[in-house]
Amino acid sequence: MSRLFRTSRVLAWFFISGLSVAAMTASSFYLYLRPGLPAVEQLTDIKLQTPLRVYSADNRLIAEFGEKRRAPITIEQIPTIQLQAFMAAEDANFYQHIGVDFKGLLRAAIELVTTGQIQSGGSTITMQVAKNYFLSRDRTFIRKFNEILLALQIERELNKDQILELYLNKIYLGNRAYGLRAAAQVYYDQDVNELSLAQMAMLAGLPKAPSAFNPLANPERARIRRNWILGRMRDLGYITPNAYELASQAPLTASYNAPSTEVDADYVAEMARAEMVQRFGEAAYTDGYSVTLTVLADKQQTATEALRAGLHAYDRRHGFRGAIGTIEPSGRTTDELQDQLRNYPIIESLHPAVVTAVIDEEERVELITRSLGPSHMPFESMTWAKPYRTESLTGPAPKTPSEVVQPGDVVYVQTTTDADHTSSEHTGGIKPTVTLSQLPKVQGAVISLNAKTGAIEALAGGYSFNQSKYNRATQATRQPGSNFKPFLYLAGLERGLTPASIFNDAPIVFDDSQLETAWRPENSSGQFYGPTRLREALYRSRNLVSIRLLRDIGIHNALSYLEQLGIPTDQIPADLSLALGSGLLTPMEVARGYAVIANGGYDVQPFLIKEIRDSDGEVLYSAPAVVQCENTCQLPHRDPFEAPPNINMMKRLADERSVYILHSMMRDVIRRGTGRRALALGRSDIGGKTGTTNDQRDAWFSGFNHNLATTVWVGFDQPSPMGRGEFGATAALPVWMDYMEVALNDEPNAFMPQPNGIVTVRIDPATGKRTRPGQEAGIFELFREEDAPPPLESVSGSGAPSTTSGTEATLPTELF
Repeated sequence: MSRLFRTSRVLAWFFISGLSVAAMTASSFYLYLRPGLPAVEQLTDIKLQTPLRVYSADNRLIAEFGEKRRAPITIEQIPTIQLQAFMAAEDANFYQHIGVDFKGLLRAAIELVTTGQIQSGGSTITMQVAKNYFLSRDRTFIRKFNEILLALQIERELNKDQILELYLNKIYLGNRAYGLRAAAQVYYDQDVNELSLAQMAMLAGLPKAPSAFNPLANPERARIRRNWILGRMRDLGYITPNAYELASQAPLTASYNAPSTEVDADYVAEMARAEMVQRFGEAAYTDGYSVTLTVLADKQQTATEALRAGLHAYDRRHGFRGAIGTIEPSGRTTDELQDQLRNYPIIESLHPAVVTAVIDEEERVELITRSLGPSHMPFESMTWAKPYRTESLTGPAPKTPSEVVQPGDVVYVQTTTDADHTSSEHTGGIKPTVTLSQLPKVQGAVISLNAKTGAIEALAGGYSFNQSKYNRATQATRQPGSNFKPFLYLAGLERGLTPASIFNDAPIVFDDSQLETAWRPENSSGQFYGPTRLREALYRSRNLVSIRLLRDIGIHNALSYLEQLGIPTDQIPADLSLALGSGLLTPMEVARGYAVIANGGYDVQPFLIKEIRDSDGEVLYSAPAVVQCENTCQLPHRDPFEAPPNINMMKRLADERSVYILHSMMRDVIRRGTGRRALALGRSDIGGKTGTTNDQRDAWFSGFNHNLATTVWVGFDQPSPMGRGEFGATAALPVWMDYMEVALNDEPNAFMPQPNGIVTVRIDPATGKRTRPGQEAGIFELFREEDAPPPLESVSGSGAPSTTSGTEATLPTELF
């Protein structure tokens, strides 16, 4: 007994010594590591990395920027059964342990020994919160010990619900989804309270290995993991055996769901992104900012579609450039051809397709179309495809499909059925019908501004942002051509000229030592029309009159007036060619100038961001209200201790009477001039101006009513002729009309109110002077009171001179 007693004492001594050494070691580690542990209070202040979201003015999602997809959620918004699914998978004793589950660690060790793998995991949810929020991913003893210490500290300072909420918002669940709500949207396109039990279990299985158990990448392994979790939920009493049986037999329904943008506005989204990064740096992508823009969804979508339609229309007028590639179709399956077609990108509505058969007798072509599968193309959709020769020349119209394409040709097509069909199987076996198309080489831009505030209501910077990120609306400096003339005419009106002023439309030659040959400008028609009133010269776009008008105003005076209007002059030549729009302006700068005209002569500064909110919904920025004022602009009187009012004062830049007269002249461009095609809109309040540069390198149309100003530009990125007949009225005006038809739909006519000091005088159209009493030939014209033609002496027995003042509605229609 004494020997046994002595042995027991030795063993007890070793046991106590071991415990003491372990305690001392643990204490040493704690004392060593404790100062470096972060404060738990930081958890409540941490901003979850939430992407930047951009919305239209009517709250439609335009874009989302950021590497991590996240949508924060509170624990009250999560169904209890979903919480239990995560606890069954990760930490069944979550509500019982103190942050470290020693039973769970032992169970994980047993699973590792008996099965070779760990199903339930050894880390508690609290330990995972500590790791995910504060610690690195290094697999070291020191990191694990830190994790345990921090978990104990978190448990002392936060309650269980707070910890679980932090976990479910931070955990990575694959496919860029961080947090439960984001994962529900990514995999099932549903909110968390709409998920089935099987879907809840599937998401709960992802934290352990987001790639290995991913239902998209590894569906069979994901199903096994899901069913194991369902079994744990049954064993823990969270669900009934019947619920387990139903859920475990449920099919996998996961699919990848990208953020569902509701508006096609990539150029606008990029402008917003750039401005947010300028304001907030890289935090713009992670701090959950929500940006509301000034664009309206329906107008923006229409601008995008109108520009693409206009570019396609131009492209078809100039012929088919041929196949974009070849793929040998014989001996290959549909799937193999689809794989080959992945080398050709889908660009907006354009799908690459390989021709598999050409059947002239039946006037159709058989194809395999990327993402659509087997398709057919009727010859009637190919009749436009005359062979391209040059921008001004095409070959003869095709008479059979084989004159256009051959088997193996890869061409772009557009669908005539629902673009959401992903294969012929989705149409019940019926092949979708497609039409022949091609990617336009020509480009363009559309900008529409609220004329009174400067808010950008729609903007398209090219055919496709994915094809070219160059924003032509704001970055392309081009010659505006005759689109520039209204600014020059407004300068003349302010200097005492009138719509009735006569200028000679006759040949003119300028010798310049800097030019190799003399400059002989001419009208687009090549003809000259003699003495012409300014009103007619504007709506008929007479170049020789514009040059003589500029010479009358003076080049220096004209440039000074442009600067007064806020039009950049640094790329405008100081010579007579500026009368024909030879300077360089961006479409945005042109649109802003037209907005100044449209609103009656007040300054206007384009802006895109209406409001910025942080992740908590607090407003960080609101666009200032715009107040128009005369030349002396002062903010309202306020208490010096109050914050200044959020107001932008926009002063008058042009005489309102001159602008009013110019409105009338520019409405004539549509009523009887180069913009007559716009009469189809059936509106009397719109005015505008076409523009075409030398050799049709640029085509423009800018137009407005009193509330809205819109500019359209069409041309090649590298300036080159667009071809014979491609004027502003041909290439740009149809785009403007398609947009304005929607933008002004259900809007009442918006005229600029007639200011005081305007008179109407009956004049002789040949001389611009007052008509004599009894003279039959005469039209009514608008004048500033001081610029009206002087009265003529009355002939005995005749009435008084023809002079009136009043509103436009009471005046003869031949003037307006």
